[in-house]
Amino acid sequence: MAQAKVGVVGLGNMGRGVAGNLHKAKISLMVWDVASEAREPWERKRGVEVLEPGEMAGQAGIIFFVVPGSPEIEAALKGRNGVLANARKNLVIYDFTSSDPAVSRKIARRAKAKGVAYLDAGMSGGATGAAAGTLTLMIGGDEKAYRRTKRFLTPIADDLFYLGESGAGHAMKLIHNMVCHSIFMATCEGGKLAEKVGLKVEDMIDVFNVSNARSYASQFRFPNHILSEKWDGKSRVYNMIKDVGMAVQMGKKHRAHTEHGEATLSFLEKAVKRGMIEKDFTLLYRDYEKVAKTRL
Repeated sequence: MAQAKVGVVGLGNMGRGVAGNLHKAKISLMVWDVASEAREPWERKRGVEVLEPGEMAGQAGIIFFVVPGSPEIEAALKGRNGVLANARKNLVIYDFTSSDPAVSRKIARRAKAKGVAYLDAGMSGGATGAAAGTLTLMIGGDEKAYRRTKRFLTPIADDLFYLGESGAGHAMKLIHNMVCHSIFMATCEGGKLAEKVGLKVEDMIDVFNVSNARSYASQFRFPNHILSEKWDGKSRVYNMIKDVGMAVQMGKKHRAHTEHGEATLSFLEKAVKRGMIEKDFTLLYRDYEKVAKTRL
């Protein structure tokens, strides 16, 4: 696989960074996005082909899907012009979405029947990590396929965790995001309480960041996107409620206790009722009290 071509499907906030770092690493690259405005900048880049996923599958050794979720991947895989019908021998697919592990296992079985290895690879690091090539990947699926293609992940990720059979990567990602988003909401709650008692939120964050309450939310989200009032976390409320919802459902299926996740999900449902589903998630802090008062 020394000269393998690599495809990237999805050129949004995350996929754009993934493709950019593969291009910098001088890997032979193919890209696609359903939005023409996302594809357009790549049409002028040397060493990059813009091809639909089915065409890509006939040439690529690896395809990275950086799309919203499993429905988009399933749509790209099926049909006469889809990926599975046109895949070259030993194609490896990496699914970088946040998805239901049960669905991921189903897709893996379908792909395997066509001689294609499908690995679920949940990402952490956000758009900033994607642009910097410092993502964390949580990977499940065919271990031999992972070992064979691991070196193509190094331009985009600093930390790689192979976690076991199909679905393991996406299960870990859902757990990770449920905890991450619950911590974010707890930090928002603390900030609003600080305001009520006459403390500066900036001081609260400074204290947290040298104390035991520090987190990604306090170290990065609040200073960079909330205290600055830029409200530009580059992720939607939609992404939060999708992931926390799937994590809570996974917990119910396995009879696990997810009270904190459920509380976060309830708050996000209120935000959606207020029409915030497509809004940047950092606005949840700005509108916290209005959301909290919303009746479901």
